[in-house]
Amino acid sequence: MYNIALFGAGRIGQVHAVNIANHPETNLYSVIDPYDVNANMLCDQYDAKRQSIEEAMADSHVDAVCICSATDTHADLIELGAKAGKTIFCEKPIDLDSSRVRDCLGVVEQYKVPLLVGFNRRFDPHFANLKQRAVDGEVGEPATLIITSRDPEPPPAEYSKVSGGMFRDMSIHDLDMARFLLGEDPISITAHGSCKIDPEIGKAGDIDTGVIVLSFASGAIATILNSRKSGYGYDQRIELHGAKGMLQVANVRENLVTSTSDSGAQDAKPLHFFLERYKEAYIAEWQHFVDVLNGSEPNCSGTDGELALRLADAAIVSMNEKRTVLL
Repeated sequence: MYNIALFGAGRIGQVHAVNIANHPETNLYSVIDPYDVNANMLCDQYDAKRQSIEEAMADSHVDAVCICSATDTHADLIELGAKAGKTIFCEKPIDLDSSRVRDCLGVVEQYKVPLLVGFNRRFDPHFANLKQRAVDGEVGEPATLIITSRDPEPPPAEYSKVSGGMFRDMSIHDLDMARFLLGEDPISITAHGSCKIDPEIGKAGDIDTGVIVLSFASGAIATILNSRKSGYGYDQRIELHGAKGMLQVANVRENLVTSTSDSGAQDAKPLHFFLERYKEAYIAEWQHFVDVLNGSEPNCSGTDGELALRLADAAIVSMNEKRTVLL
């Protein structure tokens, strides 16, 4: 049984707490969060300890750390975990600054500890199935990839000021998926963005609508469509086209019932947001982290996290300077 110290008892920390407690090989050993209400709730629910950062890192009973705290704490906690010899899971991103990410990963490399970065969509069973079938050659050589990702509602404008912007906060998942699904790194990126949904987001200096085009050395082209508002649920779709055919992942809906009458046909809406849509992905992601604890290589490394952030940074340059950025 591996003892896990959970850093952060907010929304995503609570998701991981459930999966840690439900897994037969992991135990929610302690919770580290300065806010008493959520931290005490998790400790009471799972019979865990409250610890400080220093206590958790120094505790020989802690086998691994699960970092779900605020983004600006991630790199520091990763470095402390590496120096303490803990196996590390960290939600994306490692940091919003690429140079800080590089420094952090240098510490991880120095202390030779495993690090899994939480790009959970890699573990979604539908996307993983598409990836495997593409690898098996079902559609031949991939030619075009279209990733659609739209949130049901925009976040508060105040969030935009601290999130790093839509490309770093939201599109970064899709940039990682493009690399993951096509199995190669892009050679150029072109991005366009605007504020069409919430004027307050624009006033905060961010965008809420974006299109990113990635070109790859193989000739494949990936297009990412993003919006902070869909109005009909969490829009998460993928289409991969090749010489032999096409693979698609449609939206996962609230139910599978279709109503048909003389006035037409009606389906249920997509699931509301990421907690519902990616529930299975988070479970599979935690299973993979247990595999890492048992000696497997992380399939989403710190380098993957760094490359996704670099792509997001390049997308911002492309948008602001209205040009294609060579990578």
